[in-house]
Amino acid sequence: MSTRTESVDAPAGEARITWHTARAAKLVLALGHGAGGGIEARDLQALAAALPARGVSVALVEQPWRVAGKKVAAAPKVLDEGWRAVWPALERPGLPVVAGGRSAGARVACRTAAELGAAGVLALSFPLHPPGKPEKSRAEELLGAGRPVLVVQGGRDPFGRPEEFPAGEYELVEVPFGDHGFAVPKKADLTQDEALAVITSAAAPWLTRLTP
Repeated sequence: MSTRTESVDAPAGEARITWHTARAAKLVLALGHGAGGGIEARDLQALAAALPARGVSVALVEQPWRVAGKKVAAAPKVLDEGWRAVWPALERPGLPVVAGGRSAGARVACRTAAELGAAGVLALSFPLHPPGKPEKSRAEELLGAGRPVLVVQGGRDPFGRPEEFPAGEYELVEVPFGDHGFAVPKKADLTQDEALAVITSAAAPWLTRLTP
C-alpha cells in the first residue's frame, strides 16, 4: 500500500484526498467524513488500513470547510458540490468507485450516488434522524440512493438504532454496543478493536461483490 495526498479545487475552496492505494486495486472506495470531525475518525482509519490488502484503494475525502480549519460544517448543498468536484479525481485510476462516508458524509454519498455513477454506497453511521427526533426522518435519502447500499450502524446510535431503519433494498450490519462514532463501552462484550473488525469484515466481502 502507498499513501499520498492531493488537493482538488471545489466551489467552496480546496478539498483534499488522502489516498491509501492498493498495489493491484480493483475498486476505489471514497469516504467522506462527518459534520463533527474529519478523516481521523476510527471507522474511516480502520477501513483505510484494512482494505488495500484486499484490492480496494481507499480515498479519504476532506471537504473544503474542514481543510480550511472551520469548526462548523457547510450546508448540505455545499457538501454535495464539494463531493462532485472531487469525483473526477476519484475516477482517474479507471476503476469502479464506491461512494461512502460516515454520518453527514454518508448522506452526501446517498444523495449523489446515482448522478455520479457510483458502483455502490457504503453508509457508516447513517444519521437516520436527529437524536431524540425520530419524526424528522432522513430515510428518503437512503432509500433513494439508486445503487447497492451497505449500512453499518452502531447498536446504540442516537441518530438511529438498527431496529429503527425502514425496510428497503439495502443491507444493514449492526456493530453491537457501538455509538455514533462506533465507540463501545469498556464493559461491552466486545473490545474496540473487535467492533472495528465488524466494520471491515462487513465491508470487504460486500465490496468484492461489486467488483466486475
